[in-house]
Amino acid sequence: MKAREPKTKKEYERYYDLRWRILREPWNQPRGSEKDELEGQSIHLMACEKGKPVGVGRVHFNSSKEAQIRYMAVEEGLQGKGVGTIILRELEKSAKRKAADHIILNARESAVGFYKKHGYRIVGKAHTLFRVIPHYKMRKKLQ
Repeated sequence: MKAREPKTKKEYERYYDLRWRILREPWNQPRGSEKDELEGQSIHLMACEKGKPVGVGRVHFNSSKEAQIRYMAVEEGLQGKGVGTIILRELEKSAKRKAADHIILNARESAVGFYKKHGYRIVGKAHTLFRVIPHYKMRKKLQ
């Protein structure tokens, strides 16, 4: 399985649908809440199985050296099977190619272990999403 950018309108629809279903729907958030004002300035990646996205993620730049990963999501039945790792590694490569020297992200409490396994460290507490999902600010220096 490889990570690649969505290309067609239908691929983007499926990409955003997965983001919404995993990251927003369980908390009764409306469609559209899975997007923000940086979509057009971001690198979007998805991993597919039989042509259907099973994992997605995005990276954008906060400055010339700082990239930020957001909206990582993997289908429920495939979590813990390497899909997130494939997407994360490719997002990191994309950021590095564009001269980032570090990446930040805000990880849900349930995802902190995943990011630690990939070299990120907690640098502080972040927001609490929907008043119930604690997040931690994490950082990784790119080699």
